[in-house]
Amino acid sequence: MARGSRRVSIHRSRSLDYVKVADSFFNGAEVAREFEYWNAAGVLIVHTAIALADAVSIKLGGVKSQGEDHHDTAMLLDELVADSSEKRRAVNQLRRIIDHKTSVSYSGEIYERADVEQLWKLLTRFRKWALSLYG
Repeated sequence: MARGSRRVSIHRSRSLDYVKVADSFFNGAEVAREFEYWNAAGVLIVHTAIALADAVSIKLGGVKSQGEDHHDTAMLLDELVADSSEKRRAVNQLRRIIDHKTSVSYSGEIYERADVEQLWKLLTRFRKWALSLYG
């Protein structure tokens, strides 16, 4: 992980709690999309992806990234999951979603339907991969 990044140990049994949190964010994002609250949907999409990445990291390694830079979450996931083309695609999708965290949340940038639909496509692909690890 990057210099200054930290990990926190979490019992692997808590992994499914993070999946439930991700599901809540995911459902909220669906509602926000339906009502055309584009920035709200974008924020919830970002947090869905982060919660799913945390869930997988906890399931596989009993750890999650802790810190301000959520790209550390992607690096940890990349480290913990066996290498495959599917994993590389999923981690790339996660990174692309995380790239939007500041702009959708804090910058005053106005997100439109097209922005959110692109994020949604990335999220649904990442989510499918992450949940597939639960067999």
